[in-house]
Amino acid sequence: MGTAIKISKEIAEEARLTAKVTRRSMAGQVEYWAFIGKIAEDNPDLSFSVIKDILLGREQLKEGLGTPYIFGEGD
Repeated sequence: MGTAIKISKEIAEEARLTAKVTRRSMAGQVEYWAFIGKIAEDNPDLSFSVIKDILLGREQLKEGLGTPYIFGEGD
């Protein structure tokens, strides 16, 4: 069960519109932004595209769709 929070009308409207495009619920969109924002705060040297690529790669590995990179091989 979730927790209710208050957000500004501006953020709520932006989340509503973006949620339609990304096919998420409004709450899901805000949650996604918070998730990505936390990662970005914890890793200020990474760009958004790098963060997305890392997250995608992790999911691909979980699904057995990738090969982990092993440093030193192929050099």
